[in-house]
Amino acid sequence: MLKILLPTIMLLPTALLSSQKSLWTNTTTHSLLIATISLHWLLPTYYPHKNLTQWTSTDQISSPLLVLSCWLLPLMILASQNHLQHEPPTRKRIFITMLITVQPLLLLAFSATELMLFYITFEATLIPTLILITRWGSQPERLSAGIYLLFYTLISSLPLLVTILYLHTHIGTLHLTMLKLSHPSLTTSWTDLLLSSALLMAFMVKAPLYGLHLWLPKAHVEAPIAGSMLLAALLLKLGGYGIMRLTLLIYPFPPHLHYPFLTLALWGALMTSSICLRQTDLKSLIAYSSVSHMGLVIAASILQTHWSFSGAMILMISHGLTSSMLFCLANTAYERTHSRTLLLTRGLQPLLPLMATWWLLANLTNMALPPTTNLMAELTIMTALFNWSALTIILTGTATLLTASYTLFMLLTTQRGTLPTHITSLQNSSTREHLLMTLHITPLLLLILKPEMISGMPL
Repeated sequence: MLKILLPTIMLLPTALLSSQKSLWTNTTTHSLLIATISLHWLLPTYYPHKNLTQWTSTDQISSPLLVLSCWLLPLMILASQNHLQHEPPTRKRIFITMLITVQPLLLLAFSATELMLFYITFEATLIPTLILITRWGSQPERLSAGIYLLFYTLISSLPLLVTILYLHTHIGTLHLTMLKLSHPSLTTSWTDLLLSSALLMAFMVKAPLYGLHLWLPKAHVEAPIAGSMLLAALLLKLGGYGIMRLTLLIYPFPPHLHYPFLTLALWGALMTSSICLRQTDLKSLIAYSSVSHMGLVIAASILQTHWSFSGAMILMISHGLTSSMLFCLANTAYERTHSRTLLLTRGLQPLLPLMATWWLLANLTNMALPPTTNLMAELTIMTALFNWSALTIILTGTATLLTASYTLFMLLTTQRGTLPTHITSLQNSSTREHLLMTLHITPLLLLILKPEMISGMPL
């Protein structure tokens, strides 16, 4: 664990002390090295806690997410080079420092075996993202977006803290390995029902469940590209990971808790997909699509079967890479046309033909086309849900239909059609952007060859 954490922390002096000329090169290469070292976590084992230190350990649920968070740091640094061009060097350093500080916090959150450490790091990731959004966002609405993000997260996570303290006084420990051995303390009485819903609520807001998702489109639209990638690919996964970790403590899971969350998650997947069909804003469309995908993850991880857990795990990883790639593509269009409105950025295919190829690939993975892990995940989740109740197939089937239709709508409006008259010339797509897209799409296409690396552990 430390051989990843210490180099990650040493990235901070690298970013602060590098000369202005070699700042981007140093941070990108260093973080790429860390990402390649972290790949050894992916080796599938059946041991529940590998690399066990006093506070952290990795297992099949946390290791894919750990590797994902290591992998995305160099990509975020690569993506935000262009819009930081005209900033003074100190501001560039502060921006990169913000991105780097999220990294050890996320690594600790995904590998914590102690609930209190998990809570602290889960909350601490909020601060750098808030700074990213409110300082480097592109419009004055970024302040209201930041306030939404802050208050949604805080209001939902205070009950979580209370429940964690309650568990500590009752069981005497918060270590996950010990909690699995002790008798489940949350039973089916009304107080315990409230406590277990409080335990889940913080993660439901983070994930986000439909109804608690209003901060997400706002934050995504206002955030700079690195902030969007961070939110979509990693912070939403914190919610899903927390649900998967902590629902095991509430056993047997009371049906009073089952039904509302499942209904909201599946209905939300349906609703947000249909909201996507009439979006005018590109980034907001991608944000709503991630709400609908995470709805499936929530529904699966509440079911608590082997199939649904592994489906949720694969969907989290593949959605992290896909939506991050879509945000990068939206950002390349935004940097050239300075507009996120779909009507003003249409017909870009003849101007940027290679970018159109990336758009096609990203949209097909978002639609869950066969050779991608997205399809495997959605099929696993739908099978698990169908096994639980046959009626869910109506909701999940309609949701996939709508997903395909809004994805194609997005592809057609951005790439095809007549070119708007105000676009006379665009700068060419750079090698950096193509490298960025390649680094997003290759893991997605390679993982289908060995999906057991990310399919979660046999519980």
